Parts: sequence; structure tokens; C-alpha cells
Amino acid sequence: QVQLVESGGGLVQAGGSLRLSCAASGRTFSTYHMGWFRQAPGKEREFVAAISWRGVWTNYADSVKGRFTISRDNAKNTVYLQMNSLKPEDTAVYYCAADDSGNFNVVDYWGQGTQVTVSS
Repeated sequence: QVQLVESGGGLVQAGGSLRLSCAASGRTFSTYHMGWFRQAPGKEREFVAAISWRGVWTNYADSVKGRFTISRDNAKNTVYLQMNSLKPEDTAVYYCAADDSGNFNVVDYWGQGTQVTVSS
């Protein structure tokens, strides 16, 4: 069992930065691939970024490439999402996800989400 708790969301102006954190409970955190998803009002949840369990590979949605960086610290059971050059269209609830397969087609665990609002 893995429990995920996101933090770091908030209100920021366009062009600003935020860093999201996802703290995981459970001793098996380091065996899971981790990802970030987001859901804007009236839209479906979409993939943002993912990182392998050792941090060897990362993957990003085209819309955030070059602006967002995913990282993890297995010693702290935490995964991060550094978001730079934020745009109003990045406004959404951001969710942390854990998946043992790495494809995130069926996510094993979700966090409760943290709101990110980017003002123009």
C-alpha cells in the first residue's frame, strides 16, 4: 500500500515558477514509477510527466517539455515537479501517481491533488 500526499500548489503569475512535492508512505516507494497528471475544469485528466523508479528515464507531455522537470528522492520517499515559465493554460489540479508497470495506463495509486492557478 502506498499513500501519496501532494503539496506546493498555489496561485502564481504567468511566467512564474512553482515546485510541487509528492510525499509517499510505505517502504515500497522506490519500486514504483512515479508520475504527475493534471485536470483542468471541464477537461479530462491528462499526463504531464513521469520518472522511472531509479530515475533513469523521464517522460514529458509535449505541452510542458522544456518548462517542467520531474525528479525523485527515494531516500525521502518524495517526487517533485519543478514548473517554470508557467502559463494560464497550466491551471489545473495536479495529481501524483504511482504505477509499477511504468506505462500509467492503469495507475496503482493516486494522490488527492493540489491546485495550481496561473494568472495572466
